[in-house]
Amino acid sequence: MQNRKKVEVCHTPSLYPQYKKENQIVVVIDVLRATSAMCTAFSYGVKKIIPVATIEEAQGYKDEGYLVAAERKGQIVEGFGLGNSPYGFMNPEFEGKTIVITTTNGTRAFHTAKDAETVVIGSLLNLDALSNWLIQQDKDVLLLASGWKDKFCLEDTICAGAFVDQLIASGKFTCDEDSSIAAKYLYLSAKDNYMAFLKASSHRRRLKKLNLNEDIKYCLTPNQTDVIPIRKANYLILLEDYRSI
Repeated sequence: MQNRKKVEVCHTPSLYPQYKKENQIVVVIDVLRATSAMCTAFSYGVKKIIPVATIEEAQGYKDEGYLVAAERKGQIVEGFGLGNSPYGFMNPEFEGKTIVITTTNGTRAFHTAKDAETVVIGSLLNLDALSNWLIQQDKDVLLLASGWKDKFCLEDTICAGAFVDQLIASGKFTCDEDSSIAAKYLYLSAKDNYMAFLKASSHRRRLKKLNLNEDIKYCLTPNQTDVIPIRKANYLILLEDYRSI
């Protein structure tokens, strides 16, 4: 098939300048746990999410009365009621609300792609829904893994590989970069048992020490929602709300 679009994987935000190009869709991925939490929040009725890069920004919003989630090194930041556990956002009282969130890696990746024309949020939770939408867009796709403090992260790469696999299988995409090919084959190796494959991964060990194993299981279970969070200005809304603006 001619005129196939490119799908590529960028393993850390610091590498983003090497991969960015005009008119591409950037998919921000932070499986454990920021983008999984964002998808969960929207699936439970949250109206808008404002990702911010620093604790100071988050505190400023908190002082203005916003509901704010703040996480660093896997833990809720002192003085805030929420972190980035998806379970924290499974609250019917959040329906229709705006939530501000800052995390160690995911929100940084979001702001790294601030100049991209289109930014969406990806996770294993919305894998099929987002893949199907990306296939329909007829645009190049860059899967931006958040990593861990700008280092390679296994779970984000596997998730990116899952998207690569679906987009390539559609016949409408191709990839050139070794980073994308590696991500796809890591995904194919892991897909039958994510938990076992990631048992020795650094961030899974980090979260397990914090007794967050249920978060890990949830975040590694694909297709629990069909929400597609998309950036509008400096915040995120649902794709269907974006279309109605």
